Amino acid sequence: MKETVLIFGGLFGTLAIVLGAFGAHALRRSFNDDQLRSYEVGVRYQIYHSIMLIISGIVFPFIEIGEIITAWCFIIGTMLFSFSIYGLTFSDSRGKKIKILGPVTPIGGLFLIAGWILFTYNIVEIALYL
Repeated sequence: MKETVLIFGGLFGTLAIVLGAFGAHALRRSFNDDQLRSYEVGVRYQIYHSIMLIISGIVFPFIEIGEIITAWCFIIGTMLFSFSIYGLTFSDSRGKKIKILGPVTPIGGLFLIAGWILFTYNIVEIALYL
């Protein structure tokens, strides 16, 4: 599991840099200011959580179910949150907004919040045993 978490962290981080650069250069012509700001939020949250996955992969031994659930909350949350924003902004810029993605973003946010709560709980649990 540790390797999976680190791989997702690395892939999400790489993709965030690529998408961020793409947004900063190529999308400026086709996105309005609101779309660009939304897109940048998706990139920012993706990079934050890629770093969090790498930290989790280094800190946790992944022998407890809580640590595994924490990692999957970050992975699923990042995919739902950031990628739904990308889909919303791209489709909106083409004049055909995919409205079904609207409710997906806050669900991803809930997964990210759960990941942070579980991460904190797991860290406290580890600290108590040291």
